[in-house]
Amino acid sequence: MMLSKRIVKETQRLMSEPVPGISASPLNDNLRYFNVAISGPVESPFEGGVFHLELFLTDDYPMAAPKVRFLTKIYHPNIDKLGRICLDILKDKWSPALQIRTVLLSIQALLSAPNPDDPLANDVAEHWKSNEKDAIATARDWTKRYANTQ
Repeated sequence: MMLSKRIVKETQRLMSEPVPGISASPLNDNLRYFNVAISGPVESPFEGGVFHLELFLTDDYPMAAPKVRFLTKIYHPNIDKLGRICLDILKDKWSPALQIRTVLLSIQALLSAPNPDDPLANDVAEHWKSNEKDAIATARDWTKRYANTQ
């Protein structure tokens, strides 16, 4: 399988200059498929958790956004039960100038700042809007339950 020089370069950079709180490594037999782990940001309801994601580069990459999905259950208004992520740069705001690194940093930022006004999980967004304190407590509980590293 021919990999673009760009994918090879991006992968090498991810490995040699890892993003704090994020690890991303390609599978040995498929360099378009990455196992990703993102640590819950400090002072967020996800602090202390490690969230596993899969990231896949389609044949159209970098002209098309990578496909990214949470594998760890998470209580977040912008991430649905299937782990799909509502993030503008994964949809209509994608640009070939962006990189895997940018995508992972944006997902990490989304964990720090959930946006219930642009939800993917409507029930969670409603909970977040109607009782943010309780929604955050639920998110913390889920983080302990599903994203615990111990």
